Amino acid sequence: MENKSRLNKLVMYQNLGFLAIIVLCYLDELLKLPALIFSNHPFDFVYRRSTLEMLLFLAVWLLVSGSTRRLLKRVRQLEDFMRVCAWCRRIDYKGEWMRMEDFMQQGFDTPTTHGICPECLQRQQAALERSKERARKSEAAAT
Repeated sequence: MENKSRLNKLVMYQNLGFLAIIVLCYLDELLKLPALIFSNHPFDFVYRRSTLEMLLFLAVWLLVSGSTRRLLKRVRQLEDFMRVCAWCRRIDYKGEWMRMEDFMQQGFDTPTTHGICPECLQRQQAALERSKERARKSEAAAT
């Protein structure tokens, strides 16, 4: 749940940023900031230009917001998968590796994916090292 609230904050900050850009562009035209800063000449408010700028920002905002929502939906979908150790079939549930039988008895309805628990990782690394050592010895004996 905490991760989902962080993702929702991301969307909120993105939307606030786009709103701030639109408001600043509109205020820039309305308050005649270029004339105040660069010269004493009067500056006419051009509604067409500011309207086109706002429409352009709105279009970009909609495109970015849509793609962000699709990406966040995909991230949430991938985060919902449970990790299963490919060797001993234990399940990683909230940071605790438990036997698959114990997990299934709890009656969770969650999709699964494969991973490796820390104990099996150590065993597999040790087996790999032993295999490499045997290969080195057999190469040394062959020469």
